[in-house]
Amino acid sequence: MSPLTPQAVTKDRVQPGETIEDEGRVYAVRSIERVVSVLNLLQESIDGVTLKEVADAADLPKSSAFRYLWTLEKSRYVERDTDSGLFRIGLGFLGMQSRHTEVLRERVRPSLERLRDDLDETTNLGLLDGHHVIYLEIIESRRSVRLAASRGTHDPLHSTALGKAIAAHLPEDRVRELLSEAGMPSRTAETITSVDDYLAELAKVRRLGYAVDNRENEPDGRCVAVPILGTRLPAALSVSAPEARFSMRDVEKTARTLIEVAGQITLSPTETA
Repeated sequence: MSPLTPQAVTKDRVQPGETIEDEGRVYAVRSIERVVSVLNLLQESIDGVTLKEVADAADLPKSSAFRYLWTLEKSRYVERDTDSGLFRIGLGFLGMQSRHTEVLRERVRPSLERLRDDLDETTNLGLLDGHHVIYLEIIESRRSVRLAASRGTHDPLHSTALGKAIAAHLPEDRVRELLSEAGMPSRTAETITSVDDYLAELAKVRRLGYAVDNRENEPDGRCVAVPILGTRLPAALSVSAPEARFSMRDVEKTARTLIEVAGQITLSPTETA
């Protein structure tokens, strides 16, 4: 690797492997190096890190480290767990190819396939992405008439069972913020369009342990979902089907199965290395 002269800085392009130096000094921006140190630390952790760990990694006072984290959090690159106070990588980095989401998909897929085979209905893995739910994995029913989205597509938080299952375990102020950003449009005649009614619905989800979309997102669809609590990701599993063959009694029975399956799903730092 050969350093560039000051005159080389005026070139249109820097070739791969070249560094920009002036009398032995590399033009590195210290603040950016510190941000990179913080993000590298967070990326390596599933459970989250303390403010002190961030300050140490970036060689900053705690007050300065907090300002860095606050700025990154505003752009969704960092999240703070309101219960533990730990910081972790945010959804701004959790795209479809993220190490964390890929590990989650690999862990969950066999369970989704078994559920599909047992129930003969579509099974789904969803993740909070911005103010919507993104479908990370979908195992479609083999029936000719089925209820299924497409992997990578988004659905609303307020009208889906996946969205409710995830939102039920977020802080209330965060839920209000997400609903304010996305709105609560009426998808069907059954859609919940009031924030207060939605918060009451989330309380019910926490009490029962599962969420139901009862013709709220699709006029002829019904879906049941449960959160995956063994990871730090805002994710959930669901089963969806045409409401004509998926009765509320079936929903309750399926929910018990989903709760059992979700309880067996965990992620550890070593699994994402």
